Order: sequence, then structure tokens, then C-alpha cells
Amino acid sequence: MANSKSAKKSAAQINKTTDNETAKVARTMSPETVVADELPPKPDYPRYRVTPNEPIQLSQIDPDTCESYQSKKEIEAELEYYRDRLSLLQERLYAEQQRSLLIVLQAMDTGGKDGTIKHVFQGINPQGCRVWSFKNPSQEELSHDFLWRYHQRTPQRGMINIFNRSHYEDVLIVRVKQLVPEAVWQKRYHSINEFEQMLVLNNISIIKFFLHISKDEQKRRLEKRLEDPDKRWKFSINDVNERKLWDDYQQAYEDAINYCSTEYAPWYVVPANKKWYRNLVIARAIADTLEAMNPQYPAAAQNLENITIPD
Repeated sequence: MANSKSAKKSAAQINKTTDNETAKVARTMSPETVVADELPPKPDYPRYRVTPNEPIQLSQIDPDTCESYQSKKEIEAELEYYRDRLSLLQERLYAEQQRSLLIVLQAMDTGGKDGTIKHVFQGINPQGCRVWSFKNPSQEELSHDFLWRYHQRTPQRGMINIFNRSHYEDVLIVRVKQLVPEAVWQKRYHSINEFEQMLVLNNISIIKFFLHISKDEQKRRLEKRLEDPDKRWKFSINDVNERKLWDDYQQAYEDAINYCSTEYAPWYVVPANKKWYRNLVIARAIADTLEAMNPQYPAAAQNLENITIPD
């Protein structure tokens, strides 16, 4: 009986420690409360963060939104400023070698994942940043649990890793295409939340962005690819087939975001019809998150002032 009480007490202590550590990370996931000089910040990225237990409807979020900004030219200097901040903070994260950052990008076809990576991460040292794109799983990957292949690509200490598509595909395309029974993919939301909490408890911070475009904007972008010979390589007839499933994908995304936006690993639904505004919002959100994490350069060796470099 005594052993049973001791085990229950130990389990309660472990749960309390886990909750405290998770809450500590959650504070940096609302970075504007830590680092912003004024609230709301500009651009107002917190407005796009999905609060747990407050479900969103994608149909109620305007993908053309751009606050008071008017043009790409207007935000060029501001975007460059946030890119410079990202570069400096990434250098500190890499030097510290204690924590890491995982950035998840999801979108409908033509949503702008590649463009976001290209324009937001200019100037980032490639040694400290890796991009992983996930295509159809191999036979070996299919023989493991669905999270196995993603776990191998999570960032090691000091790194920023970007998932261009991610573990969420296993509650998106798998659901829409009915590749597994509903009883299987339904359980995956819980598994994803536990997986992400495990990463957070191992010093991997997570930010997730859904690049929200309209169906009309997708049509315009697909037509542009067909019209420009230099962009036709991006076009696939499968894009047309997937477009027919637009409503199904919207519902699948909506559910994934609502079930899996947590205080420690939040989703942002970023209006993305205007690419330049999308880039600005994401650049500041990531820069502020890194600043709230506050990585530090390691202490230098002692007595360096007495070192003389020989001729």
C-alpha cells in the first residue's frame, strides 16, 4: 500500500514538473508579451495565432487582409530589418547549442511555402538552418508509426529546421484521400499534440504557420504558371485534381489547426493572398519568438586578454 502511495506521489510530481516546463515554453510562444515595445505589435501577428479551445473557421478569415499596409515597396525596409534580426538571433542560437526551433509551414497548393522560405530566410547562415520537404512515404517509412520519419528530421541543438509540409499531412491528405480509416486518423491529433509536447520538453520550440489563400487566388496562381514558360515546371495536372477537393481540404485544415493549436506549439493562420504581407508577418513572428527565447553566446575562455597572437 505504501509503495502504491509513493508511486502516485511520484507520478503527481512528474506531471507537475512537466506542466511547469511546458508553461515556461508557452510564455515564449506569446513573444509579443515579452519583447514588443508596444501592443499590439506591427504587424499584428498575434491576431493570427489560434488560441486553444477557441475554434476558428477559415471561411471567416480574410486571406486578403494586410492591416494598414498598402504595398510591397512600403514594407521592404521593415522586412529587411526583421531578416537582420533573424540572422543575428540565429547566430546566437547556433552558438549557444542548447535549444532549437522547428518551423512548420502548411498551405494549399500554390499557397507560398517555397516563397516564404526564400524571402523570409534570406541571410540566414545555412550551417544553422535546414529545410525538409516530405513527399510520399517510402515502404520503410510506412512500416513504422506515422511520426517516425518526421522525428528524424527535427532540429538538433542550435539549429532552425523548417518543415515544408509536415506530420500534419497524416491528418490532411490521408484524411481527404481516405488513405486510412477515420478511426485511424482521428487518433492522430492526440498523438501529434503529445509528440510536439515531447519535443518542447526536449528544448525544441515549435511555431506552425498555415498560409491562408483564397480559392480565387489559387486559380490565379495556377493560371500564371501555365502562362509563363519558365514556371510551367511547377505545374502538375494533379494540382487541378486536388483543387476539386478544396472544401474537403479546408475542413481538414480547420480541424487540424483547432485540435492541435496549443499554448506550447501554436498555429498561426496567416493571410497569404498578398505574398509581401505574408512574409512580413512571418518574419516578425519568428524574430520575436527567437528574441523571447533569448539565446546567448557561450562564455569566452578566461584570460584571453593575455593572449598574444604570434607573428
